[in-house]
Amino acid sequence: MTPEQMRDVSLLELFSLEAEAQTQVLSAGLLALERNPTQADQLESCMRAAHSLKGAARIVGIDSGVSVAHVMEDCLVSAQEGRLLLRPEHIDALLQGTDLLMRIATPANAPQSTDIEAYVVLMGRLLDPSAAAAVVASPPMADLQIEPAPMVSAPIIDEPAEPTPRKNKRTTEGGERVLRVTAERLNSLLDLSSKSLVETQRLKPHLATMQRLKRMQNNGLRALENLNVHLKEHALSLEALESLEDARRLLAESQQLLSEKNAELDEFAWHASQRAQVLYDTALACRMRPFADVLSGQARMVRDLGRSLGKQVRLEIEGEKTQVDRDVLEKLEAPLTHLLRNAVDHGIETPEQRLLKGKPEEGLIRLRASHQAGLLVLELSDDGNGVDLEKVRRSIIERQLSPAETAAQLSEEELLTFLFLPGFSLRDKVTEVSGRGVGLDAVQHMVRQLRGAVVLEQTAGEGSRFHLEVPLTLSVVRSLVVEVGEEAYAFPLAHIERMCDLAPEDIVQVEGRQHFWHEGRHVGLVAASQLLNRPASQNAGATLKVVVIREREAIYGVAVERFVGERTLVVLPLDERLGKVQDISAGALLDDGSVVLIVDVEDMLRSVDKLLNTGRLERIARHGNQAAEAARKRVLVVDDSLTVRELQRKLLLNRGYDVAVAVDGMDGWNALRSENFDLLITDIDMPRMDGIELVTLLRRDNRLQSLPVMVVSYKDREEDRRRGLDAGADYYLAKASFHDDALLDAVVELIGGARA
Repeated sequence: MTPEQMRDVSLLELFSLEAEAQTQVLSAGLLALERNPTQADQLESCMRAAHSLKGAARIVGIDSGVSVAHVMEDCLVSAQEGRLLLRPEHIDALLQGTDLLMRIATPANAPQSTDIEAYVVLMGRLLDPSAAAAVVASPPMADLQIEPAPMVSAPIIDEPAEPTPRKNKRTTEGGERVLRVTAERLNSLLDLSSKSLVETQRLKPHLATMQRLKRMQNNGLRALENLNVHLKEHALSLEALESLEDARRLLAESQQLLSEKNAELDEFAWHASQRAQVLYDTALACRMRPFADVLSGQARMVRDLGRSLGKQVRLEIEGEKTQVDRDVLEKLEAPLTHLLRNAVDHGIETPEQRLLKGKPEEGLIRLRASHQAGLLVLELSDDGNGVDLEKVRRSIIERQLSPAETAAQLSEEELLTFLFLPGFSLRDKVTEVSGRGVGLDAVQHMVRQLRGAVVLEQTAGEGSRFHLEVPLTLSVVRSLVVEVGEEAYAFPLAHIERMCDLAPEDIVQVEGRQHFWHEGRHVGLVAASQLLNRPASQNAGATLKVVVIREREAIYGVAVERFVGERTLVVLPLDERLGKVQDISAGALLDDGSVVLIVDVEDMLRSVDKLLNTGRLERIARHGNQAAEAARKRVLVVDDSLTVRELQRKLLLNRGYDVAVAVDGMDGWNALRSENFDLLITDIDMPRMDGIELVTLLRRDNRLQSLPVMVVSYKDREEDRRRGLDAGADYYLAKASFHDDALLDAVVELIGGARA
């Protein structure tokens, strides 16, 4: 290779990428061969990886890489042909060769030439059957002193199984072309797509306004026609009649034009919303990576650490293809490494101890990853000794963390909580592996930074289990949006125990503070307005809206003014110049473009403790009886399905509306003519009189023509929606996409809150 070619940085970069991919193949295959040395598919896979690296190193002129890969290939070929049975010393040497290759591919960490020569000599001894006994007796690994290659993060893109450095384009295993994209570009793309999605949602109120304008034009044309009928009884001049006819014609033409443009605008809004949603989903998917990306080197680390401690340990992984946000994956690597090292060091026993307990010599650590309710759920368990609870209890007393009398009464759950305290350790002396008391405390801190939680469970003599829950993405958070001081705030659902309505009589005074009864215990009650420095609401309702938030043992009820509903929010970080805003973690935009602040629940719980400790917690005043006397808005629900009628009735009643029901269009028409309502909600397909006929009659009636109408139907085709809106409906909601928030939000949009 000429000097000009050696200076070609792109070739060296490609070799580095290939080395990263192929050394991962080698590590995984060699660990499998350690358990089953004759596994043909793994031997073939490792041999091909070594062969590919040898060829790639020869192309870019890295002779040291050629030498290392060549002797590794010779060893694997000998095992394939049955001339050599792989033993632990062979696996150790091959793994060291894997580390050497990765260091060779990293110029800043390149090994010395003496290391390469020593490794080639070592492999020569291992491949010489006559020297096998000498090799076993003397530990050449210590003489060689090859440092393991540093664990590197997986690349942003999927790498090919056997790329060739001559190629400038990389492909996935499926043959698709892939490109390297910076994280900043992906973040910018997601930000733009989320804003595009929000902007399309802002068309909804304009569409509603246009529908009202269309209805007003219909009413105006109808009034003009009525005037024309009345004026015909009087002798008008020809000019007056022509002017009246011209006015009617112009209004009819403008009505037709408005109807056509309304239809076009409605279609545009629908397509824009769909495409913006697809754009956002695609941008978000670009950030998602398989969970396997964070596992690079973990199985090797478990194996090497076990051997250094005289233990046999195997790591099993389930759910490697589980998709997780790239930022979450990067932040998970450190806590997972802590937990795996903890399991090997503290959990798994030595082979002799395991045999005495009737267990297999090899310990098992199992890591499972799965999706559950918008969260990434990780379960890391081992079949080791579990936690010595009495040793924990003694350590608590020795460190003066609790009086002996109190420590004696601590439950298992309470004892395990101490393991997460800073500086707490069960090791009597510090070693290279553990004893400094920073493991589980660091794990909990890092998981909380991800807005997640970690819980430890154990069974004495059978093992321990760590249960971690973190969001699938930090870019999106599923939240409960509430109103406090006439502003919107969002509580992440992961931290909400429940939400409830409290009657004034449910609030009790305990030790001078307000509480309510929740799951067999008194829970403290605090006002969100005080925590967030917002003015207290003057519009007291019949009940108190409470969000119960919890972080491990800390639990409080936070009183808010109104539940807006559950929303999926795109997280927008706050400006760094603001610093840490108390009780707030980030911002977001609602569908209508308004700003909502996302609550930092952990920080809010600390704020509650500060208020309690300083005695500044304010009492929540309730005037439920006065609010109950306020007039409530009336809604008529017309549907021939008993189930649908009852569902809608209960939803509206719970929101505070006065609700009447009718079994079909005819029944509903009779109710409309005899009673006063603020809103009509109707189905379409009903006996005697369908919803279209009912809305048409209503729009022709002088007293009822301005009544807001919502159609809720199983028919979700565009032509069905258009037919309902053309008949005079203000809002069309398909039952296929029906959910509580959609109905209640539409009602609020049409007639406002329940109180007049």
